Amino acid sequence: MSPRLPRFGRSRRDDADGPAAPVPVDVPIRDEVIRLGQFLKLANLIDTGAEAKVVLAEGLVQVNGEPEARRGRQLRRGDVVELNGQAARVADEASADDLPW
Repeated sequence: MSPRLPRFGRSRRDDADGPAAPVPVDVPIRDEVIRLGQFLKLANLIDTGAEAKVVLAEGLVQVNGEPEARRGRQLRRGDVVELNGQAARVADEASADDLPW
């Protein structure tokens, strides 16, 4: 199973010569923390838990700009998860769900 490719080309360039950085979308959570595997599904960055295993094992996921391979990594509000040119930020439940994908 291959990781989902981005549907939208939403990104910004910090530098004309540097790589494009994805613009994070706020994804609200109910509790104080959420596991990375759950958040990937909640943010619609992946479809299944099995897909989470694959993208994490292949080193395709970054949390706050650092590679992350642990599906059980605890995320808190403000953490940013990146995968395949898309970024999602853990937000308060009161935030609107404006996912572009």
